[in-house]
Amino acid sequence: GNRLDPARIVATIAQLSNRIKERFPDANLIQACDELLRLSRETKLRADWISRPIIGLRIGAAILIALIAVGLVGVFSQLDLSSGRLDVVVFVNVLNAGMNNIVILAAVVFFLITIEARVKRRRSLLAIHELRSLAHVIDMHQLTKDPDRLLFQGSNTISSPTTDMDVLEMSRYLDYCSEMLSLTGKIAVIYGLHWQDDIAIRAANDVERLTTGLSQKIFQKIMILHGTLGIRGLAS
Repeated sequence: GNRLDPARIVATIAQLSNRIKERFPDANLIQACDELLRLSRETKLRADWISRPIIGLRIGAAILIALIAVGLVGVFSQLDLSSGRLDVVVFVNVLNAGMNNIVILAAVVFFLITIEARVKRRRSLLAIHELRSLAHVIDMHQLTKDPDRLLFQGSNTISSPTTDMDVLEMSRYLDYCSEMLSLTGKIAVIYGLHWQDDIAIRAANDVERLTTGLSQKIFQKIMILHGTLGIRGLAS
């Protein structure tokens, strides 16, 4: 199809998780990927819930609207038209009461219509916030993976991060981080596809821009490592 399939995303992340475990069985990155897998599985359920009407709220709205309508009928029924004449004072009082009820009815209808949207928006934004937080966690995992430490020999300080990867391993590690960030952005986009809310869509787009920017930084590191492999290949 032409739309993102949450099931395919879940399968892709599950496969990525296995790849990380097979190559780096002791890496903390596994936990981040497993968290991404959990969020991807929940996304399908959340997106389906958001796309469906909240029946309870709609029934409650219909009942309240009906009650207010009955109240309006009761107010206007106070007008005595059987005598063929209408008391101006009574008419003005009834009209004022009726207008007040109409204003209340409009306010209640607006509130009940928008409360469903607010409930769905809140749930969407909470889910998207989880993805944004996870994107930063993934970025933390790649921060100390510096190609320069493999290219240039130098003494370490006490606080220098330990490096036990060769060029190929670091390249694969960074690639896994990049894939995770890309999939995080894809999950966020799903919320905008299943429910057309401007605020939720903007939040999802922000996450996608964030993950794209972080991936670009990783891509620069990978290109440096690939250049190193090329140089070594020519020298050998």
